[in-house]
Amino acid sequence: MELKSTPMGQRLAQHPYNRVKLLNAGIEVSGEKHQYLIPFNELINIFCKKGIVWGELEFLLPKDKVVRLHGTDWEETQQFYRYLYQSWQNWSKEMSEISAQVLEKQLHNINEITQSNRWIKKSKLNEIQQSIKESFSAIPLPLERLMQFDNCQTLYQQCLEWLKQGEALINKENSAWVTQILNDHAEFFNTIESSPLNESQCRAVINGEENILVLAGAGSGKTSVLVARAGWLLRRQLAQPEQILLLAFGRKAAQEMNERLSRRLNDDIMAKTFHALALSIIQQATKKQPKISELEINSEKRRSLLLGEWRAQCQQKKAQAKGWREWLSQEFEWDIPDGEFWHDKKLENQVAVRLERWVGLLRMQGGSQKSLIESVDPEYTESFKNHLKLLSPLLKAWKTALKEEDAIDFSGLLHQAINLIEKGRFISPWKHILVDEFQDISPLRASLLTALKQQNKQTSLFAVGDDWQAIYRFSGAELLLTTSFHHAFGEGAECALDTTYRFNDTIGNVANTFIQQNPAQLSKPLNSLVKGNKKSVVLLSDDQLENLLNKMSGYVEENETILLLARYHYLKPELLKKAKTRWPKLNLQFMTFHASKGQQADYVIILGLQEGKDAFPAPARESIIELALLPSVEDYPNAEERRLMYVALTRAKKQVWLLFNKQQPSCFVSELKSQGVPLQRKP
Repeated sequence: MELKSTPMGQRLAQHPYNRVKLLNAGIEVSGEKHQYLIPFNELINIFCKKGIVWGELEFLLPKDKVVRLHGTDWEETQQFYRYLYQSWQNWSKEMSEISAQVLEKQLHNINEITQSNRWIKKSKLNEIQQSIKESFSAIPLPLERLMQFDNCQTLYQQCLEWLKQGEALINKENSAWVTQILNDHAEFFNTIESSPLNESQCRAVINGEENILVLAGAGSGKTSVLVARAGWLLRRQLAQPEQILLLAFGRKAAQEMNERLSRRLNDDIMAKTFHALALSIIQQATKKQPKISELEINSEKRRSLLLGEWRAQCQQKKAQAKGWREWLSQEFEWDIPDGEFWHDKKLENQVAVRLERWVGLLRMQGGSQKSLIESVDPEYTESFKNHLKLLSPLLKAWKTALKEEDAIDFSGLLHQAINLIEKGRFISPWKHILVDEFQDISPLRASLLTALKQQNKQTSLFAVGDDWQAIYRFSGAELLLTTSFHHAFGEGAECALDTTYRFNDTIGNVANTFIQQNPAQLSKPLNSLVKGNKKSVVLLSDDQLENLLNKMSGYVEENETILLLARYHYLKPELLKKAKTRWPKLNLQFMTFHASKGQQADYVIILGLQEGKDAFPAPARESIIELALLPSVEDYPNAEERRLMYVALTRAKKQVWLLFNKQQPSCFVSELKSQGVPLQRKP
């Protein structure tokens, strides 16, 4: 069937199309020079209009595109339109049945996923949405028309909802599943640790995403969640014991975790340090037994080697002595003695700490000195080269000592293990990697995790940490790996533990408010189960320490602990030398802020809130080596020092005293006052 414009209509309309022809499942619109084929599966609607004399047909296509035919006889136009419209509707009805079948099949597949009685991962949502898009592309009708058919309307709406609100639907399904699981497995969550897990802990344990970061403030049960997670994987038969790897950052932490694992789980699961993991990988891949250098284990031997080489270089080479004098005096503003300054004992103690740090950072980077220089920000390149010349003899002495021992250091262990994994010489057996204190991870350790995950694509990562307690930047810890966890390790979930079991709500409010002044710190709730009084955190002049201990000796019980904390170890108060006889019943212990991480006490006394010498917060004085090799310094003032204060505050269960210098108070003192922390003249 065909419809043509009349000669007069064609001449007056001046339109490229003057003829329309009905095809099997479409129409062809043509003119003397133009031809346009419109299949029914692209046709959205047909309109028939009457002009002053002639008729007009209008064909609506996707994206509001319109094709028109003018100048046809009106009666013929009406007759053609009725026939065309009926043909199009008959075809559409038939196609709607096929479309409904496609949509029904798609929703059936979605229902199978949502009714599978397990956690629905975000990656599964991506699969669902991609499958919906593929189903839409297989539908013979334009998507815009599906709402016109009763058999397609509801099905299409449901599919659209999964596309537009898929994450909310997944969360709803997962929330219902979690509620059911918590009811069905209540006994497990009540008995896996010494006290029942709270709801936020339970939800973190059973979260089913591939990569999970559990953010948890001080005393909120991070390690409990890690142990429970291992138990949960075994209970649900998601892994065998040998497929679970638990990692801690120190031997003591690993030992404590193993004690908890042995008490709570009967299965043979052992926590390791990253270095123990690397050693195990090397042993299995090479059948060799690498020896750990004594330089890593014996701090006296390590310092002796580095200081000995430093003295020798300064003694034997005038250029080295001159270079070291300029470096230490200009960058750190140290008072360097005249003459043979390398024999000055006070300076030696200051330098020794730096030498250990610098050599460790350089060893951690690995590679040649040329590649190391190329990796440094151009801003630091020239100074970095000069400093590297001064440190090169120490690096050479370190490598020589390793060779003589026939041993390997910790950085070498990690580099070698990563290399073996990447070359395929070690096959990872682990489906689940669980990491404690994740905020302390360095890029090198992260590279080891990444290598294991890339080698075994099914490996999931479950990490617990607290960016509020990230205080090891000086040793290479990269906070960005925590705050941008999913960017570094892949899509997944972020959970928060919202309850602390250590300190009262007064200590919690002061600590939380203080740390969150820095907007870069991740926001998370941390509620206390214990009610504190207004004087649970108190500012006190540092000349009142002896009076404070005198007073505490009158009410502190023998089984209660008192922790004295300072920024540096050499700030240990002299009066503690007489503490055993002066206050024999007080259980006193002194630590640095860094050493106190992971510790707790009934009472905490924080020392040294002062400006000037030995200030806290300490001024940021870093060498070019540190600026070049460590993560970038945060924009917020005293960011890491603020986290140190948070760590110190949250060691206490019952009460904290903040001792400050009246003549030169720390900038933190005025801030704490503005938070409402009371100032006392006497304890």
